[in-house]
Amino acid sequence: MASVPANLHQVRERIAAACRDSDRAVETVTLLAVSKTFGADAVRAAHAAGQHAFGENYVQEALDKMAELADLRSRTEWHLIGPLQSNKTRPVAEAFDWVHSVDRLKLAERLAAQRPDGLPPLQVCLQVNTSGEASKSGLAPEAVAAVARAVAALPRLRLRGLMAIPAPAEGFEAQRAPHRRLRELLLALNGQGLALDTLSMGMSADLEAAIAEGATMVRVGTAVFGHRPAAAG
Repeated sequence: MASVPANLHQVRERIAAACRDSDRAVETVTLLAVSKTFGADAVRAAHAAGQHAFGENYVQEALDKMAELADLRSRTEWHLIGPLQSNKTRPVAEAFDWVHSVDRLKLAERLAAQRPDGLPPLQVCLQVNTSGEASKSGLAPEAVAAVARAVAALPRLRLRGLMAIPAPAEGFEAQRAPHRRLRELLLALNGQGLALDTLSMGMSADLEAAIAEGATMVRVGTAVFGHRPAAAG
């Protein structure tokens, strides 16, 4: 795992350069290392290099990894960034710190009901389908305000902001457009009385464009851990 610390350093340099170009303080952008399909040893190597926030797509894989890394739990944030099925909300409510992929009120209601009283509020983002892709999860932009108000009123949750996974685009300006739509939506929600502070957007290929549009959390997997292991079979 010798490459993970070097990769992390390179990604942090990219974030710092993007922040300078956008006249932003580097402290305003959190790097979320997306560790899906990589083992606990890769997460441990990243943690040793100072990375404490990790994104996972698959609930059971994440739970298994958390068990292997239980000794790091007090110094690690676990974020669910993949689709969440209703029948998986209980283990997520019990084990994760953040959920970025809330795309319907029913999920938020289940997470709120199942979050243990002894834990801090579960931090959540609403996933928005900014590209209008039929195959992609996420709320339609026009549906976000009503769901956001309802989620913000739930107990044991804290609505932090919005997340999106835009369609890939070529060129800096084309990459900025969907991120700009998400930022404008968050600003509109705050103008309606919500207090949202998180824009979870930008990945390995477009983090500079996302930071230019106000991303507060960038989700980077390949540039940190390398290419995904090939599926067996």
